[in-house]
Amino acid sequence: MTDVAFGLFDWVDRRQATPLGQLYEERLKLLEAADAAGFFAYHLAEHHATPLGMAPSPSVFLAAAAQRTRRIRLGPLVYLLPLYSPLRLIGEICMLDHLSGGRLELGVGRGVSPYEVGYHGFDPGRTRAMFQEALAVIVAGMTSPRLTHRGEHYRYDDVPMELAPHQKPYPPLCYATSNVESVQWAAAQGMHMVGLGPAAAYRPFVETYRTAWAKHRDDPGRLNGHVASPRIGINRQVVMAETDAEAEAIARAVHPRWAASFVKLWADHGDTAVQHRVSFDAALQHETILAGSPARVRDQVARLIDETGVDYVICCFAWGDLTLAQSLRSLRLFSEGVMPAFKKAL
Repeated sequence: MTDVAFGLFDWVDRRQATPLGQLYEERLKLLEAADAAGFFAYHLAEHHATPLGMAPSPSVFLAAAAQRTRRIRLGPLVYLLPLYSPLRLIGEICMLDHLSGGRLELGVGRGVSPYEVGYHGFDPGRTRAMFQEALAVIVAGMTSPRLTHRGEHYRYDDVPMELAPHQKPYPPLCYATSNVESVQWAAAQGMHMVGLGPAAAYRPFVETYRTAWAKHRDDPGRLNGHVASPRIGINRQVVMAETDAEAEAIARAVHPRWAASFVKLWADHGDTAVQHRVSFDAALQHETILAGSPARVRDQVARLIDETGVDYVICCFAWGDLTLAQSLRSLRLFSEGVMPAFKKAL
């Protein structure tokens, strides 16, 4: 039996006519259910100035989630490092790791949307160097009693590090990418990796990762060297019901809201670069949206694992205009009718 873990992914995207406080509370209730159902982790996206992300400060929401859950691991996917003061973020990371009892999964990245980064006054072309340097500062600050750093973007002089993470040397690092050129770096560092898209397109990511990881697994100084077996994951939106027809009808009805949120900033700038990613029919064809009964979705997940080689499937049960009741039903049907088929035989 394949050793596969299952997690949750969330944009906390806007839903029509739902007050923001209610949206947050409903997500926390969904998280409580996921915690009880045995999901491995909850991963929260960071987006700015867009209805796709109504939780632009992941730390705030994750602090609330830490108090409403007990077992499920929690983390950003990802902190957009160029948008932070690394020194301040070190404190937030340490606080969250302690508030959660050592359940933080530390997703890091530089941001996929040039418009979101641009609104913050940064040149998207310079964010890769900022990301790399910020990550070096954060790791140094979590592992040293005092922080000194003199780089191109950040300078710190003998700063006392009064906070340290609960997990030693620091929480596991996770990297999300849709760029195969970044895979070599993530693998060499031993970081968990998460991607998306059609299964056939993601297979080269997985193969590249495993080859590079094996080559570098004994390198000293790897950032995620304290994680023996990093996971390779893929995201999927999920809608489940008792019948395939009902699940597909629900997914089709709620998809326009999510699609409009996903492309909004790009459309506002006359940019059609991501428009192909919100075709509902293409999503069903490529099974990037899994919609169906437990039997159908179980087969889809088995096919996904076989075609990609991933060992971590991250499900988004709340998106678009899905109600809390619909999301809870999908989560229950998935945990009861899909996940048991992939538990490792003892």
